[in-house]
Amino acid sequence: MISWDRVNELKGEVGEEDFAEVVEIFLEEMDEAMEELRSGSVAEGLGSAMHFIKGAAMNLGFEDLGTICQKFETYAGEGKTDEINSNEVVICYDQSKDAFLNSSSQKAA
Repeated sequence: MISWDRVNELKGEVGEEDFAEVVEIFLEEMDEAMEELRSGSVAEGLGSAMHFIKGAAMNLGFEDLGTICQKFETYAGEGKTDEINSNEVVICYDQSKDAFLNSSSQKAA
């Protein structure tokens, strides 16, 4: 679900303090994106939304989320937007976020 190797790599690249800021910004942006998916307000730009979420997710090590969004981005590019399951993206994000925050807090303790 989470690539801890990627998390640690990013933390090493930006430093501990900046990493906390990166995580904060990521979570804010993803929470907004998930709210848009829940409300259905991105129906026209679903491919772009999947691309954005995929990139951000992979950057922070949310592998499963990135993989799902990559699949749905491909569907959008092929005109198969009816096969994109926004709810699957939201559920995966929620599960990934919980796993990330729970493991992060345990590691910090």
